[in-house]
Amino acid sequence: MKHYISTIIITRNEQQTIRRCLSSVAPFSSEIILVDSGSTDSTVEIARGFTDKIYTKEWSGYGPQKQFALSKTTNNWVFWIDADEEVPPMLCEEIKNCTFNKNGYEVPRLVWYLGRWIRHCGWYPDYVIRFFDKSRCSFTDSLVHESVSVNGITGKFKSPLHHYSYRSLSHHCEKIDSFTSLHAQQHKNKRSGTDLFSLITKPLFYFFKSYFLRRGFLDGIPGLAVCMMGSFYTFLKYIKRWELQNTDVKSA
Repeated sequence: MKHYISTIIITRNEQQTIRRCLSSVAPFSSEIILVDSGSTDSTVEIARGFTDKIYTKEWSGYGPQKQFALSKTTNNWVFWIDADEEVPPMLCEEIKNCTFNKNGYEVPRLVWYLGRWIRHCGWYPDYVIRFFDKSRCSFTDSLVHESVSVNGITGKFKSPLHHYSYRSLSHHCEKIDSFTSLHAQQHKNKRSGTDLFSLITKPLFYFFKSYFLRRGFLDGIPGLAVCMMGSFYTFLKYIKRWELQNTDVKSA
């Protein structure tokens, strides 16, 4: 039995990466569903060279946005990818030769950061469900760090998805600011992690774990940057949550 594959992607101002991304999924996709949330650059124009199934939807969060894209697919099997990712040839072959005997498949991700592939720091292999039977799976409704919930058994692909997450340190800082704000908003009623002791120790432990226990030092200066940024991310998500909680108290 031949299985047809739908690929879904959400975008907003991704003209720098969208062509590479769409070119990489075209060989195994019978349809590509793109949901754009108001790009002001040439993202949509570039995408029209690969698909005519382009939808515009006001931003509602990562999970809801991808669930909307999923609702537009016509095939049972779905691959989802972010605009800053690429399916390299070896992974493409694995997908095309899939046995389709699981409900979902995890894919390892390999991140390109500051001029090198990061293979430590806890960043690799970083398995995530990317290929699944939509009749048995759905996206969580998280505002950030959404995932696919699978009802049934899962398998794993061997070849990694290439992830070009951050164009520069400045771009990394921008993403940290955005993601930590979403995290704080989503968990603003949780008190854990917002006390003085946790605000000091959690970022320090993150650095120790990622740089020493997960051998981030083997990735050189980029590895050091990954671990330091991760420590800062940890501090920022909890201090922003503390800020929201204390602002709410004062304005009550």
